[in-house]
Amino acid sequence: MTQIKRSGLLGAIDKTTLAYIALGVGIFSLSFSAMFVRWANAPGPVTAFYRLFFSIFLLLPFFLPRTKTNPSLKSRSILFPLLAGVFTACDLALWTASLSYTTASNATLLGNTAPLWVALGTWLIFKQRLTPAFWRGLTITLLGTALIMGTDFILHPRFGVGDAMAVFTGVFYGGYFLFTEKSRAHFDPVSHIWLVGIGASISLFFVNTALQHPLTGYPTQSWLVFLATAVVSQLIGYTSLAYALGYLPASVVAPTVVLQPIVTTLLAIPLLGEIPTIWQGIGGAIALAGIYIVNQSHTRDQLQPPTPNA
Repeated sequence: MTQIKRSGLLGAIDKTTLAYIALGVGIFSLSFSAMFVRWANAPGPVTAFYRLFFSIFLLLPFFLPRTKTNPSLKSRSILFPLLAGVFTACDLALWTASLSYTTASNATLLGNTAPLWVALGTWLIFKQRLTPAFWRGLTITLLGTALIMGTDFILHPRFGVGDAMAVFTGVFYGGYFLFTEKSRAHFDPVSHIWLVGIGASISLFFVNTALQHPLTGYPTQSWLVFLATAVVSQLIGYTSLAYALGYLPASVVAPTVVLQPIVTTLLAIPLLGEIPTIWQGIGGAIALAGIYIVNQSHTRDQLQPPTPNA
């Protein structure tokens, strides 16, 4: 009996460890997103559309076998990943557009204000209790983003507009996290990401149609970038996050993903030639401190959400 309990405990620890590894892989993969948008030489929402559209076909061979084994695909639970897709579409459309007005690091950091909206959502909608330490960590994290945004509004008004657009993407990004956490209780990562791709692609098609952005006529380089962002950012990045959200609550994953703009800032130095300012460095350091406090505010038991469909 004791041996069985120990095995169960080790299994739980292994799953939590794997979830954190997946979270790290997801963060690193998503950190290339801004670079792909810049390299595509196409309107941001168009790049976002093909990122999701191509991922549907790349994942289809892995998704089809699951249609025979998962009854949730024929239930109301399918609304969770589809709604996550709608929020993803809104997030990516606005975020990619903001890259025309501000730096890659700023757009990525300010787009990751999702922790605020995730916290409010889990508190108000899902009635999850959050500790005082969590709120302290969240406040510190957002202070770092406010420092960058406030400085840009004063020194670079053009950047200020782009920064404001990026902040609003955080609302939609937060919605993605909340619906993904619910979706992962019913769907494995592959099924979830495929359904997200369906919801997001349809939404982005209408967004591009409304904005009158052409979906054809781009050079070969653009199509290669579209494919690269589908593989790296969408398949590897979002599948890794989806796996992590199956074992870690959104209120932990979302603040940790604020690491993404730190990695993006470092990558943007050699890849885009964007040198971070002292204020970006200070703001990033403050955000990291907040992330550490948020993660320390959760015990191991609190890290386990409802049993996911692995």
